[in-house]
Amino acid sequence: MIGLRSLRPDDSARLYRWRREPEVDRWMADLPVASLEGHGLWFDTFMADPDGRGWIITDNDQAAGFLTLTGLCGRHRRAAWGWYIGEPASRGRGAGRAAQALGLDIAFGELGLEKVWAEVLADNDTALRAQDTAGFRREGYLRRHILKHGQFRDVVLLAILADEWRARRTAVRGSLVQSRLIAP
Repeated sequence: MIGLRSLRPDDSARLYRWRREPEVDRWMADLPVASLEGHGLWFDTFMADPDGRGWIITDNDQAAGFLTLTGLCGRHRRAAWGWYIGEPASRGRGAGRAAQALGLDIAFGELGLEKVWAEVLADNDTALRAQDTAGFRREGYLRRHILKHGQFRDVVLLAILADEWRARRTAVRGSLVQSRLIAP
């Protein structure tokens, strides 16, 4: 079963390791922090910032990935969204799709957001399909928007609104429950 748990101080080293994995890094806009000390500074800042929240994605109660919402303090009731599966054994099995459903429930239920949006590298077909399944819609396309490893990359802007999630929620969660990815 896939779940989400709040980020804890002892997650810092795990996130540092995951973020340096080539399969994770290849889909991220920024380069990973070069040192464990630099990562620790980022982590402590993130944990203390009321503008963002983070969760560890769990796979059968084992840490598998990371999901964030940032921009929570704005008056517009929207937040930027990001997630990745850090553990190789949890990739390609629906963990990302399941984590998205659980995260959207938090975003639109517990946090009362109106919109969740994301920037996804245009060639990340897996993430684009997963977000499409959850109900995200394309809102824009930014050409040569990210410079990574000396190469410019295009970015797709995606978003889902609270009422769009409410309309899809039962079907999306039902499919995940049927697949035994999340609890009913």
